[in-house]
Amino acid sequence: MASTEQKYFHDRLVLILISISTFLTIVGSLLVLLRIDSGRNEGYIVQYRANLGISAFKSGNASELLSFVIFSLMVLILHLVLSYRVYQFHRNYSLSILGLGVLLLTVSITVSNALLVLR
Repeated sequence: MASTEQKYFHDRLVLILISISTFLTIVGSLLVLLRIDSGRNEGYIVQYRANLGISAFKSGNASELLSFVIFSLMVLILHLVLSYRVYQFHRNYSLSILGLGVLLLTVSITVSNALLVLR
């Protein structure tokens, strides 16, 4: 088990993907936390449903936007654990899991930014 851990954390590509994921998690969390106004709890647009026509925007409170922070942390932790467990069987699958985590964090940042711009 120690050799798997040593190989995993000495793999350069794994470390790069973990670093990118951590950076995206921190950036995404800070972007959401810094753009939420503490005095204004209501009136944030939290959903956009294109099929609803004129009432496509759904408003909510700030706690619903904080779910993006929790989601980013969960994605980081889950992909890190899954990647570590799969690494001992197949390195490429482990790298794919980390790469998909980076993609998911990027989409999460894009969506949260788009919703916060609409205020």
